[in-house]
Amino acid sequence: MPATLKDLMAVLPQQGRLDWIGLRPGRGEAMTEADTAIIEIGSGLAGDRFRGRPDSKRQVTLIQAEHLPAVASLLHRASIDPALLRRNLVVSGLNLLALKDKRFRVGEVVLEMTGLCHPCSKMETIFGAGGYNALRGHGGITTRVIQGGCIRVGDPVEVLSSHRAPVQTAFDDLTTG
Repeated sequence: MPATLKDLMAVLPQQGRLDWIGLRPGRGEAMTEADTAIIEIGSGLAGDRFRGRPDSKRQVTLIQAEHLPAVASLLHRASIDPALLRRNLVVSGLNLLALKDKRFRVGEVVLEMTGLCHPCSKMETIFGAGGYNALRGHGGITTRVIQGGCIRVGDPVEVLSSHRAPVQTAFDDLTTG
């Protein structure tokens, strides 16, 4: 029996790996590489300048390691230092776009994909003309922290569920009283 597209998109048996952790210590400062980090609910990585608000959809950013050579190729470079891309985590072995509507675990932490992480104008400054366009389609994803904890380079990245938990809104408070 042929599977539906929805069925095909729900199957993700692969396990990924956390390859790199980066923190932005201050505005305009170079990222620092870390072997471990603490991720907190409602904000993201401890020590990172861009700490999301509790309602932020961009608390932790991830990029796929397999996309780094593609971006390097588009920029006519041999390789790209992940720190230049200004994402928090580099993950390999798992298609990040397949995490849409899913929660996943990285070490002790549970994250939920909230959207695509589009490049910003800084890519033109960092890489020169065409830097922005080289990263288009390869920018990774944004996530919200569901469960905080410690992450370490080498931790597995595993899918937990296929559907997001319902989000309570202010309107729900009025109807459940």
